[in-house]
Amino acid sequence: MVTSVHTGNSAFDSKDATARLRLPASAPDHHEIRQRLTNLMQSTLNLDDILQIFFEQIQNIVTSRGLFYENNSEGLKVQLGSPSPHKINYRLNTDTDMLGEVTFSRSKRFSEAELSNIESLLGSLIFPLRNALKYRAAVQSALRDPLTGTGNRIALENALTREKSLADRYDQPLSLLTIDIDHFKRINDNFGHSCGDEVLTEVARSIVAVTRQTDMTFRYGGEEFVVLLNKTNSEGATVIAERIRHFIEKARVESHNELLQATVSIGVSTLRKDESTKALFDRADQALYKAKAQGRNLVITAES
Repeated sequence: MVTSVHTGNSAFDSKDATARLRLPASAPDHHEIRQRLTNLMQSTLNLDDILQIFFEQIQNIVTSRGLFYENNSEGLKVQLGSPSPHKINYRLNTDTDMLGEVTFSRSKRFSEAELSNIESLLGSLIFPLRNALKYRAAVQSALRDPLTGTGNRIALENALTREKSLADRYDQPLSLLTIDIDHFKRINDNFGHSCGDEVLTEVARSIVAVTRQTDMTFRYGGEEFVVLLNKTNSEGATVIAERIRHFIEKARVESHNELLQATVSIGVSTLRKDESTKALFDRADQALYKAKAQGRNLVITAES
């Protein structure tokens, strides 16, 4: 059930106005629209699709130029349509879940009857939205390495397929880094596996810290990570790889009152024309092993 729906800003004369209980404006097809809306939203667990369906169907009763959904706890922001000056905002909750906020906007103020109709239809959004958020969390958990929080091998395979398709379609460069922690077995043997886990976590944080928001980091297995760099040529990928290597070399991991240093070896490859994702990965991996053979704590770039 909905435990709180809050309205705000320019829909009311006062910014501090509280929502008044309103009766839905009568409309001969109101019940039919609500039923159709419920049926359509129950046909998918995709969050964007649910919001799009709601935004489209609500136009049959209330015209809105834009819908903005935000869920800060999940880092979600979805804008549909165009934002406009006059807005009405609702916070959506159940007894156990905070589902975020939804804002409707258009060029003129919403009438009392229109606000009533919006509020009567919001109840249809609650449970499909909650189910979509839970489904999204489950999918993300299945694609995330539980120790480091980076993507796992399944996520890497999905991302590689998607990014190669985009690179081919738009004739854009795509590069890949394979990163291996040097002498990781010694860390586990000398300091224990819990310390090894701390090193893995810190290396993952370091990689994410010095790469761009559009770059994607994955734990491939054991002490090896992969970074996928879209719209990045060989020269740019080598610069990013050196930045990662240098940052990790300067960092220290505190464990059991000791400061440990870790270094990494990195292989770099850039997608060739008509090259498969496997070949792209294999070339980066071969470059990585060259870096380890040549003394470790090195970046080696495969031939383009």
